[in-house]
Order: sequence, then structure tokens, then C-alpha cells
Amino acid sequence: MTLRIAFISDAWHPQINGVVTTISNTCASLERSGHRIKLITPDQFKTVPCPTYPSIRLALGCYKKLKTQLDEFKPQRIHIATEGPLGIAARRYCLSRNLAFTTSFHTLFAEYVNLRFKIPVSWGYGFLRWFHAPARKIMVASPSVESDLIARGFKNSMVRWSRGVDTGLYYPRDKAFLSLSRPISMFVGRVAVEKNIGAFLSLDLSGTKIVVGDGPLLKELKARFPEAVFVGFQTGDHLANYMAAADVFVFPSLTDTFGIVMLEALASGIPVAAFPVRGPMDVIASDNVGKLDHDLKKAITEALQLDAQDCRDYALNYSWANCTEQFFNNLVPVSDQFE
Repeated sequence: MTLRIAFISDAWHPQINGVVTTISNTCASLERSGHRIKLITPDQFKTVPCPTYPSIRLALGCYKKLKTQLDEFKPQRIHIATEGPLGIAARRYCLSRNLAFTTSFHTLFAEYVNLRFKIPVSWGYGFLRWFHAPARKIMVASPSVESDLIARGFKNSMVRWSRGVDTGLYYPRDKAFLSLSRPISMFVGRVAVEKNIGAFLSLDLSGTKIVVGDGPLLKELKARFPEAVFVGFQTGDHLANYMAAADVFVFPSLTDTFGIVMLEALASGIPVAAFPVRGPMDVIASDNVGKLDHDLKKAITEALQLDAQDCRDYALNYSWANCTEQFFNNLVPVSDQFE
């Protein structure tokens, strides 16, 4: 059955992160299956930069245009991916018409807001409970996220929406791409406070530490850690070359709900070192592909001993096709007439 599926997200290009990667691949896979997708994203509206993070654009006065788009599209399924201005507008639209919808929980919004603006985490979760409460289902990436949300008072039905990796882009390549002192320890991602990059860069490690990415903390980290190599924002094949040239991938975040970039590293044959927290504990389920330790230096040292082929084989278990099938099966009809 071919369906009209509306997908609303405040996270979209030019952002490069796990949320955007997941949405892009899921929607592309759905379209290849014949479904009609209506993506409603910030680039279709007037926007303002997010305070402290100007590369994230927030839609302004978006309800009227969003309403027109959804009225014309007449969706049979509606998924609201994020809790920003577009997500709030779509939530309002659905409730005003008594339409059922699903949501997803991608990021630790309350913790991020606390890090940036010192707003109490409890207030953030109060907002999140309000936002998600009318959803028929909340899609989460892992059991640990589900357990945490239940403990924080979420009453919704929670279903799994895992993640995938493009193993045709990320694969073992020639390490001669980087002619730097080895071992090369690499971080790839947003250069922002919630990524805890300082915990990695402050370590006394042999070889070279590389940061691939851009963000509001870049200037500060460059000044604090002049011995590290900062190569800026990379995409596509060039990013994949950097990734595969590393010897160990370091993921110092304490607040990610999953971490697709770890799968990209594994697909490239690069073992992962991280703290034993939600996100890494869900992705790195085998000691053969990564090491998790509260002593991050120890995790890095031990991860350097792991086998590249084991990492690659592990990543091959994750596909965007499986991820999309999960998502599609989680959707609910907007009303009984579409059952």
C-alpha cells in the first residue's frame, strides 16, 4: 500500500548530525518503496539562528504555512521528529483536527539546554513530557533511552527505531591519506559543549589527536589545545577518507542517545573508545569492536589493539533498509478512515 507520509523536522540540512542523517536516509528509502513523502523543514520558512548555535536555524511564524502544506498534502501518516518550532506547530495542527501522530526522541534536549542556558533539567523534561504526551507512539533508538524516559514519567507506548550506516561510503581505505604521527586518535562531529571534546583533547596520548567538524566551541578548543589538528567540516567521500585514516575513533560524549558516527567509524574498520554511558553502551555491544571505560585514555589504548575486520563485520549488521522498515511499521493512521 502506497501512503502519503508527512515528516516534520526542525533538524535539517545544512546541519550534519545523526538526526539529519537518519531522517534523510529513512525518507529516501520510503520514497524508493513508492511512498509519497512530504518533508517540512526549516529551509522552507523564515528562520533565525539558534542562540549560542547559529548554524541551527529556527523557523519563525511557521504555523500558517505548515497548516497550508498539510491541508494540501492530506497525509495518511504524520511523524513529528523534533521538539522545536516546527514540531510544536505540527503538534498543534494534529490536535486541532484530532489527528493521530507519532513522535521520536533523538537528543537529550533537557540536558543540552541545561548545558547551554543553565535551565534546570527537570524543567526541560517537563516540556518534553508535555510535547510528546499526545503522541500515539514515541520512537526511540535503544532500550536504555526507553528505560530512561519511563523513569522520567513518560506514559506513551515506546517503540524501537534503530539506526543505520552507509557501508558503501564508509569502508576501510588507505591510511596514507593522513601522513601524521601515529597512532591517530580522531573525533568526528559537532564541535559543541555537549560533545565533551575537551575530555579527549586534554588526554596525554602518543601520536596525533584530530578533530573533524565545526561548531560554536571550535575557536576555544583551538586556543586551548594547539597541539591537536583541527581539519574543519568535512562531508561525503572526503569525510570517509579522514575516518578510515584514523587508528581509533574517540567518542567522549556523555549525552548522546545513540551516536551514528560510531557506526560510521566501525564500518571504516576503526575501533571505538568511549565512556560507558547510554549511546556507546547501546552501539558498542561487543568488546571486539570498542572499549568503554571511565578512564578514556585506557579505553583508547585498549581499542588500538582491536581488529579492523571485526569492526567492519559488526557494522554490516546495521542497514538503513531495516531502520526504515522499523519506522514504517511504527506509523499510525491519522484517523480510523485510513486503517
